[in-house]
Amino acid sequence: MPERIELPQGAGGSETESLVRKYILPNFHQPDIDVPLDALDDAAVVEGIVFSTDSHTVKPIFFPGGDIGTLAVAGTINDVAVMGAKPIALSAGFIIEEGFEMDNLEKIIKSMGKLSSDAGVPIVTGDTKVVERGSVEQIIINTAGIGVGNDLLDRNMEYVDRGRKWLQDSSLRPGDKILLSGKIADHGIAIISFREGYGFDTKIKSDVAPINGLMEKCLKVRGVVAAKDPTRGGLSNALNEMAGKSKVGMLIDEERIPVNEGTIAACEMLGIDPYNIGNEGKVVMGVT
Repeated sequence: MPERIELPQGAGGSETESLVRKYILPNFHQPDIDVPLDALDDAAVVEGIVFSTDSHTVKPIFFPGGDIGTLAVAGTINDVAVMGAKPIALSAGFIIEEGFEMDNLEKIIKSMGKLSSDAGVPIVTGDTKVVERGSVEQIIINTAGIGVGNDLLDRNMEYVDRGRKWLQDSSLRPGDKILLSGKIADHGIAIISFREGYGFDTKIKSDVAPINGLMEKCLKVRGVVAAKDPTRGGLSNALNEMAGKSKVGMLIDEERIPVNEGTIAACEMLGIDPYNIGNEGKVVMGVT
């Protein structure tokens, strides 16, 4: 472990987990709750309330398919939804650099309002801070979300019979299947392409979107034992986390993982593994 914080420690994956396990978990009291912090799931569950928080920074703040505002709203809705809960409310906290353009702030806030309204999850509280020029780069947004259980989740959990009330990473068992909701790596490549001006296929756009509606449909079918949105660290990190916590191995057929042709070409040109690139509108599920 380095003596000073380094960028990879905030990028998800093993270095982030090591940081959390060494410095954070030992110093935060772990109460006896439904899903505690040390489970390292996408959200905690306290007295039947699913609770998650996430801080968002991205460069550029506007990118093909979305902006930092849509990223903040969708990201937290998704962290709540993959627990099997129905997201019901969000908070939004803004840390804004002095000199940030008001037009850009308005665009971001409008996109947040529209997406939260479309998803049926209102933003009900928040906070705004302005800091000296150079203290942050443009804007950082923190969102927190809460969700509740529902009949669809209860019937699903009774059907899979894993002895749990919520979808958790550690619920996989030998013989379960892995499902992926769509094509991967578009979000990361869209941002890299736009930021660096590589001129890749202009059709590549971020997949940023809330997945609470999709999760409801899946729970209605039943058979879901675990779910995760493959954001930081991409699909490979999500699968490794689920396998590690469940103490199972996985057999993954790469040829069956959907990736857009333009995204594959961009990854090959940059020497990037598409399975390690973040996604913002997909879900990977373990099903019976």
